[in-house]
Parts: sequence; structure tokens; C-alpha cells
Amino acid sequence: MIEDSDHKHNFHTHTFRCKHAKGDVDDYCRRALELGMETLGFSDHTALPDDRWLVARMPYTDLDNYVEAIDRGRINFPNLTVLKGMECEYVPEFKAFYTEELLGEYGFEFLVGASHFFLDDGEWIGTYGGTTDASSLRAYADYTVDMMRSGLFDFIAHPDLFGNCYATWDADTAACSRDILEAARDLDVGMEINALGMRKQARQKVEDPFPLYPWRPFWELAAEVDAPVIVNSDAHRPEDLQGLAGQAHALRQELKLREMDIEALCARGN
Repeated sequence: MIEDSDHKHNFHTHTFRCKHAKGDVDDYCRRALELGMETLGFSDHTALPDDRWLVARMPYTDLDNYVEAIDRGRINFPNLTVLKGMECEYVPEFKAFYTEELLGEYGFEFLVGASHFFLDDGEWIGTYGGTTDASSLRAYADYTVDMMRSGLFDFIAHPDLFGNCYATWDADTAACSRDILEAARDLDVGMEINALGMRKQARQKVEDPFPLYPWRPFWELAAEVDAPVIVNSDAHRPEDLQGLAGQAHALRQELKLREMDIEALCARGN
């Protein structure tokens, strides 16, 4: 049995700046060392130049402060590998922002792709409540594949998030999943088994029909397709740095899912 304490690396960590998390960089670094962790990648929800979606992300003017906090964490905790990252929707008109500012000027070591919103016929749709039929599932899959094709992202956070409001594994969800997973395999982009989803499931009402995530049929198909996989805790509080990560790793091992190259990601912090 894999224990949470065996989870030595986490690349999905949020600070208070996203408005739905608690703690700052030093709080997470201190907790990571207490837990015997080796690598901590910060990936707060990215600021965007036009300050869209501010209800769940920092304003653009906070970007310098976020970077400074991570740089201080590296100095304050030399025994921990600390990586600078962001969790990003892929907004095509901001590709220069991702490449020239985040990866260039600020020296981010990694970016995480995430489809909290997706483009459907030119309109941005929220994935929480927005993937309700074959058409929206197709748009979600197309957007997520386009995100991977951009070449910006090392892995995709909770790629099975569409299951939060589509309760049935059917031909449409299977087709959506296969397109995403085959692209991940072909482009060598990791698919994240997200332990926050498991923590949500543990709190979920029994009568709630929706699977949230991780959605097991998605990961069974990932095993069939041989898509690369990463496990993260998606911590929004320092105390969640290893929360149910052991259970997420157990799912990966049970299904014999192929792990993406974690060591190469860790090495970017050296």
C-alpha cells in the first residue's frame, strides 16, 4: 500500500494569491520539509495581461510579488528543490505572454495546462457545469488538445474535469477522453491524477451522481492508450501537500499507468 508520506514531489501548489487557497511559499516549503519531501513546484493560477477571471486568480500586478516569494523560498529552504510554475488556461492571443514573460523574462521552469474554461464556437465556457452534452464535450476535447499542441505545457491538470457535470461514461465521454489521451501520448504531455479530486470525493454527498475526478474509466483508457501520467496533490493549504496522494499513486500503480519523466522536471530546479 502506498502511503501519502511516499509522495516526495508535488508540482501543483497554490498560494493565497488565487483567492481560494491559504498560505504562502514559505508555509508550503516548511511543511514539505516536515513531510520529508524533495521537490515542491508552485503553480498558482496564472495572472493574465487583461486580468480576466480574477475571481480565482491573482491580478497581473501581483506577478512580481509571486515570483519574488518563490525566489525567497529557494534561498530560505536550500534543502528543498523549489520550482517556479503557473497553472494556465491556454489563451491563444497571449502566447507571447507565456513564452516571453513567464518562460523568458521571469524564468519559470514549467507551466501546467488546465481547462477550467474552454473555447466553444469562440465563446469561453466554464468547465464546472459546462460539459453537459456531446457538443460541449467535443469542444472541451478540442481545446485541451490544442493546449497540448501549443508546446507550452509539461502536463495537464485534472484532464478528466469534464466529469464534474456529466454523470455517464458513454460513447461521447469515451471519444472525448480518447482524443485527449492519444494526443498526450503522441505529444508526450503528462496527464495528472489529481488528489484534490479524491479529497473532494471523500467529502461528496452519497446521493450526488456526478463522479468529479479522478474518473476511473478515463484512467483505464489512459492505461490502454499508454498516455504518460503524473500524480499531484493540488494543494490549496500547506496541510494538503500529501493529502490522499498515496491513494492517487495506488490508482496509477493498480492500472499500470506509465509515469512521465518526473526526474527531468525536478532537474530544472538545479
